[in-house]
Amino acid sequence: MQVVIICYPKCGTCQKAVKWLKNNEIEYEYRPIKEENPSVEELKLWIKMSGLPVSKFFNTSGLLYKEQNMKVKVKTLSEPELIDILASNGLMVKRPILLAGDRVLVGFNEDDWIKILR
Repeated sequence: MQVVIICYPKCGTCQKAVKWLKNNEIEYEYRPIKEENPSVEELKLWIKMSGLPVSKFFNTSGLLYKEQNMKVKVKTLSEPELIDILASNGLMVKRPILLAGDRVLVGFNEDDWIKILR
């Protein structure tokens, strides 16, 4: 199974996730989210595969989220509009995103990652 982790290198949660992958000797491909922002098509697929609402893909603790008043917009804009916003800037996206086969996990929860990767 191919494993891809989409991260921002300055993100503490991403650093923790990468360390966990290394400690568990799991081979992975690293994709920097700022330089290789997810496309609209990727986001649509990942949202469907994850079973999560689009709102769970937003980095709610990020400066951009707060500056653009996304807390209100997430409740009022359509899913396509929200996906366009996510695709416009990788720092708007919650991370890390783990792609493992046909599974997508958003954020780092060790128990969830163990279920998928072990």
